[in-house]
Amino acid sequence: MPDFQDIDHVFRDWPYQPGMISARLVRCADGREVLQMRIEMGLLQMESTGRPDGERPEGVETYLDYLIQQSFAQGDAFVLDNDQCYEIDREFLQYYHRRICCLALREFHRAIRDADHTLALMDFIVEHSADKQWTLSHEQYRPFVLFHRTQAAALAVLQTGGAEAAIEECNRGLGRIREVFEALDAEEQFDQDKLVAQLVELKESLREEYKVGRTLAERLSDAVSAEEYERAARLRDEIARRHSGGD
Repeated sequence: MPDFQDIDHVFRDWPYQPGMISARLVRCADGREVLQMRIEMGLLQMESTGRPDGERPEGVETYLDYLIQQSFAQGDAFVLDNDQCYEIDREFLQYYHRRICCLALREFHRAIRDADHTLALMDFIVEHSADKQWTLSHEQYRPFVLFHRTQAAALAVLQTGGAEAAIEECNRGLGRIREVFEALDAEEQFDQDKLVAQLVELKESLREEYKVGRTLAERLSDAVSAEEYERAARLRDEIARRHSGGD
C-alpha cells in the first residue's frame, strides 16, 4: 500500500539546482493554483493569492491589514510590540519568497503586487516602530525591493506598452531608489550601487534592442535642465496628449 506522505518522487523528478531559483505553478486537486519553490532539502508551497501561507490573521487577508486596523483603532498611541514585529518579519519573508518565484516565472504583475505589499509593510514599520535599529534592518532592503519591482514593472509594460514605456519604468524606479539613498544621506553611493547598475543596464539594453532614443520624459528633463522652456512646454503637451490617448 503506497505511503502518501512519501514525497521522494517529487524530489527525484524535480532536482535542486544550486544558484538558481527553481519555481513552478501547480494546480491542486481542489482547483486552486499554488506556487512551489525547490529548495536544497525540500520545497516551499505558497498560495498564489492572499497571504503566501494561506492564513488569514485575525480574519483578514494579511497581517498588514490587521495592523492597519489596530493603528486606526488606537490612533497615535499605537506602537508595534515585540510579538507584532515578529509577525511582520514572518510576513516579510513569505512575500519575499513568493516575489522571487514570480520573477523567475515571469509573472510580473504578481511580482509587482508582492513588492508593493512589502513596501507598504516597510512604510508601516517606519511610521509605527519605536526601535530604530529594527526599522533600519528593514529599510536597508528597500532598494532591493524597489529593484525587483522596477524589473517587473518594466518587463510587464514592455509586453503591452512597448520599449519606451519600459524605459520610463526603469527611470521611475531609479528615481525612487535615488530618493532612498538621499534619505540615508548616502547619495554619493547611488552611482556605485550594483542594483542601480543592473537597472541602468536593463534600460540601455532595451534602448539598444528596440532602437529607442531619448524618451519624451527624458527629452523634457533635458529641456528643463537647459532652460529651454518653450521646448519643455511643447513636450509637456505631447506627453499629456499621449497619456490621454490622443494622436
